[in-house]
Amino acid sequence: MAIRRSLLIGALGLSAALATPAAAMAASGPSDVAGASQPGDSLRALGANIGLRIGTAVNTDQLGSNPAYTSITDSQFSTVTPENVMKWQLVEPTQGTYDWSAADRLVASAEANHQLVRGHTLVWYNQLPDWLTAAAPSMSPDQLRSILHKHITDEVTHFKGKIWQWDVVNEAFNDDGTLRNTIWLQKLGPGYIADAFRWAHEADPQAKLFYNDYNIEFTGAKSNAVYAFVKNLQAQGVPIDGVGFQTHLDTQYPLPDLKNNLQRFADLGLDVAETEVDVRTTLPVTATEQSAQVAGYSQTLQACIAVRACISYTVWGFSDAYSWVPGVFQGEGAADIYDENLQPKPEYYALQQDLALATGAPHRTGRGAGQD
Repeated sequence: MAIRRSLLIGALGLSAALATPAAAMAASGPSDVAGASQPGDSLRALGANIGLRIGTAVNTDQLGSNPAYTSITDSQFSTVTPENVMKWQLVEPTQGTYDWSAADRLVASAEANHQLVRGHTLVWYNQLPDWLTAAAPSMSPDQLRSILHKHITDEVTHFKGKIWQWDVVNEAFNDDGTLRNTIWLQKLGPGYIADAFRWAHEADPQAKLFYNDYNIEFTGAKSNAVYAFVKNLQAQGVPIDGVGFQTHLDTQYPLPDLKNNLQRFADLGLDVAETEVDVRTTLPVTATEQSAQVAGYSQTLQACIAVRACISYTVWGFSDAYSWVPGVFQGEGAADIYDENLQPKPEYYALQQDLALATGAPHRTGRGAGQD
């Protein structure tokens, strides 16, 4: 993708005014969609006005041990996603021996704070347990299918009734629109995706089941391939409820055609969600780059607000102190809405203002919005 920062910066509107909270916000406000009273200017309370769940990925090492981190998690967000502790590598480090402890603590915290949980993730090519990656090449297709079936059934059953949305299959496509050449594809063929959704539905018929991926925010080969694949799953009667758009953005690239992509998947009768939003930039951050980040956050949230089937908007961690970005993208960071001292950044206030101004937007209704 060509570097065209000017297109992103050109999208700015009110960004210069977003260094302070919106004056229109009340000092106290309504309950969130699950019924817990929250400050009226919190993201979760403002989202509740239109039935939109505002979430964050959670670092469970900080939750409960870091008071400031815990307070922000509990007060600002109405959904939580485990960064790592529901991934196969962590829940079954030894074959047949499960460790649910960290994930159970997150679910218990969510229940106590009237939050819903996005389960992440059941089938991925990454963060698999060592015993599986070592043994998989010598397994027969039937053996590997049986192990995958057991994993999905055991995990979904353990959390039955406690997970709002499951990311059932994660990142199964390459950017060119081909299926990723994983152990699942090599041994089981493309049918493993449909099987995973069927098995998850059998284990918990009430959970919403999502396909989740990155770069499908942009119109192109990958988004088109996922669209066609999901449509084919529906034609087969596969129980897929939604598609998650990860929405990891970078200020060096133009903004995606996100609203239209969300809408075309929604037009299939699916829920959609932005599941891992962050906007990284080069370090040190200039004022121009931060303005571009503000625009990225604001426009991604506005896209979700504009599409009634977009039922949740989740940032992938909220603080730069615990961001995954610097460890993966050399020389980049500052991708989150709170700084390293857990203080809100202009990006936070952009989301706050957009939610405050969205009171006339279509209200998300029914179970899809997580209402009880």
